Amino acid sequence: MPKMKTHKGTAKRVKRTSTGKITRRRAFGGHLLAKKSNRRKRVIGSPAVVSGKIAKNIKRALGV
Repeated sequence: MPKMKTHKGTAKRVKRTSTGKITRRRAFGGHLLAKKSNRRKRVIGSPAVVSGKIAKNIKRALGV
């Protein structure tokens, strides 16, 4: 059976931490930032941890 290929689209969007967790960027931070509060922009700038079944699917797509 051949090796699993890494899904490149997923690999560009997520990162794996040293403990094996999956992190992603948050949405809504690309434009129209003047109307958003400072707290909201600060939260958008921080990475989010993916959990549950979605994390399992992402790990499979990355070939981990």
